[in-house]
Amino acid sequence: MPPILHRPASLLLVVGLLCGLGCGKKETGVAVGGAAAGKANANKPQVVEVITLEKRDLAETLNLVGSLAANESAAMRAEIGGIVRGIFFEEGQKVKAGDLLLKIDDQELRAQAAQIEARFNLARLNVERSESLSQSKTISQSEADRSRSEFSAAEAELSLIRLRLEKTEVRAPFDGVVGARSISPGDYVTPSSAITTIDDLSRLKITFQVPERFIGKVRPGTLTRVKTRRAESGAEEDVFTGEVYFVSSTIDRSVRASEVKAILKDPAPQLRPGMFANIEVVLETRQDVFCVPEGAVLAGPRGIQIITVLEKDGGKVANFVTVKTGLRTQGWVEVNPTEGALAEGTQVVAAGVGALILFPGAPVNPQPVRTSFEARHL
Repeated sequence: MPPILHRPASLLLVVGLLCGLGCGKKETGVAVGGAAAGKANANKPQVVEVITLEKRDLAETLNLVGSLAANESAAMRAEIGGIVRGIFFEEGQKVKAGDLLLKIDDQELRAQAAQIEARFNLARLNVERSESLSQSKTISQSEADRSRSEFSAAEAELSLIRLRLEKTEVRAPFDGVVGARSISPGDYVTPSSAITTIDDLSRLKITFQVPERFIGKVRPGTLTRVKTRRAESGAEEDVFTGEVYFVSSTIDRSVRASEVKAILKDPAPQLRPGMFANIEVVLETRQDVFCVPEGAVLAGPRGIQIITVLEKDGGKVANFVTVKTGLRTQGWVEVNPTEGALAEGTQVVAAGVGALILFPGAPVNPQPVRTSFEARHL
């Protein structure tokens, strides 16, 4: 029995030693193979998407919503009460400043005017006689003064009645389009009766609210772009250019924003007061600056960098350039080199720099940026 027990023990020892040796050789082979593969991958050029660096104008914009309003809008009312004898406009008609819109009955006023005019003529004759007699000392000075006073009073009464006669006519205060009318011939109107409205559509005003953090960059003369949906196609937009002319001096505490108004000159016929509009305000414009896509910016221990492509020993390698970023808008970033230099025409890795295995001097294989990227950013 004892010999049987010892044989399995020695067998197990031999088998264990063989397994240990075999395993050790296998691990050594894997380590060597991995180093060789890593060296091969390091020498293999990394495919990168690049764009050509160029200078362009970069604008910081703010997108808001607002509404359109007429340049001028007036509710037409009569200054005196009376019966409407005539209406001289059609609804929706274009009128000029001074055009007659409505006439109120003036028969009683004309009769009063005739009476006052007769009194004025008599007073004028009396003052002419008194002036002649006063020179010859035929009448006293007090009688001459009374004649002048009566003449002045009659003249003032005549001016007043003529003014009241003018107020029986309602005329357009400015060029515009007449709205719907709310009265008819024969109606009795008072100064509180609304007759119609007139809107000046030669220019349109855009009213919107600018948040307080941006209000310092908005001033009279700031450019705006107004976008409205087309009636025939809700997916398409028409774009019109306007200019800010008013910035409120106060901020509404309830919304922490300030009211701003812009003017839209020569608006298209499809624009109407009261329409909703998307507004793009140009807060700041940088001209002729280097710009790269946002995806080309790499933030690391050495600061903010971009990766350019250099020619070296007949090949192309990665070059890291430390930059300072400026304005950011619509997927683009303004960059200014703090170490090294940038020149127009340089190839810059456009996207994915944080996911690529690149280091200074690493070989690269630059390829033009994808069409979808260009359509979205360029």
